[in-house]
Amino acid sequence: MGRVVLKFGGTSVGTIEKIKKTADQAIREFKKGNQVVVVVSAMGKSTDRLVDMALEISDNPSKREMDMLLSTGEQVTISLLSMALHEQNYEAVSYTGWQAGITTEPIASNARILDIDTETIQDALTQGKIVIVAGFQGISADREITTLGRGGSDTTAVALAAALEADKCSICTDVVGVFTTDPRYIKNARKLNQVTYDEMLELANLGAGVLHPRAVEYAKNYRIPLEVRASHEDEAGTMIEEEMTMENTKVVRGIAFEDKITRVTIHWDKKENMRVSKVFTTLAEHNIDVDIIIQGITGLGHGNLSFTIKTKALLETLAVLEEHQETLQYAKLESEQNLAKVSIVGSGMVSNPGVAAHMFEALTDNDIAIKMISTSEIKVSTVVDEKKMIRAAQVLHDTFELED
Repeated sequence: MGRVVLKFGGTSVGTIEKIKKTADQAIREFKKGNQVVVVVSAMGKSTDRLVDMALEISDNPSKREMDMLLSTGEQVTISLLSMALHEQNYEAVSYTGWQAGITTEPIASNARILDIDTETIQDALTQGKIVIVAGFQGISADREITTLGRGGSDTTAVALAAALEADKCSICTDVVGVFTTDPRYIKNARKLNQVTYDEMLELANLGAGVLHPRAVEYAKNYRIPLEVRASHEDEAGTMIEEEMTMENTKVVRGIAFEDKITRVTIHWDKKENMRVSKVFTTLAEHNIDVDIIIQGITGLGHGNLSFTIKTKALLETLAVLEEHQETLQYAKLESEQNLAKVSIVGSGMVSNPGVAAHMFEALTDNDIAIKMISTSEIKVSTVVDEKKMIRAAQVLHDTFELED
């Protein structure tokens, strides 16, 4: 007997008909002799509707109360899915995140999972039940309901797979697998049969929305075979594992892009006044994520520091920096919005020098200005004007011949 975890996103459970099809998928796995755990998101756009209702009441609602509100969306799905299984004469039981034993940090709206007590789920599986768990949520040590951030149901599924020592975790979504880039915008994007954990982690962190980065982290750390496949089709998906077969011959494996990026620049009159470490310590204390970082010193002895953030965090970022201006000793703040990040990813880049130069040349030849650059062993990211984001992705997809 094996053990599998299936995760279905909001679009896959968006209607009663789709919930019934999701029940059929769970039954199919159960009939193979597997113990089955199903993790689900809120139905369709229900989370967005809950957010809209909150914003009708307050422009800045309490994060604690938002967690209380948003956690209800998944509870609707788990109960309906359990009912659908009962109607087909299969024993099933639904659990909220806290009933499933998921303990998180005491951070509203973006908590991390700290531990999972699997006793309740293990008992239900032993009794031959299909277990349905609400994704995206848990409970802190002080008994506060928490949520894991958008896309957190992926994290719930992989964390459960790790805790339960599952044989496989399948992320069932509205695409048939992981593509070389987003096929909604790049028409010649191609489905990949395999990617490594590291490649998928980079793609997820760089804006590829098919998987949540934390989910990939869990899978990599616990060596959970992770599959991305279509929700209600039998087509083979993309396997995410440690090792690749010899079919991987491309230096660049994928293109990721993300809009709504803002560059913040801090200026100091004297380089001796620069408090770079304190800048990032201060931002971290307010849970503000910073991405690409560039530090500069001018010939006149002035200093500057530029970094990118998500545009939605701009007002909070500026407020935090202005509050600590005396400590940070800077002279001026600037910000530039309407930017995007476009990245190439591939484990083959480690042993192939010149890939970055090829990327920069292609963008420059197509009149796409590069504003910032960040690199690692298996990725190169560039910041460009938002209006040129899709064009940049298409140029790079063609340049590295990813359609083949």
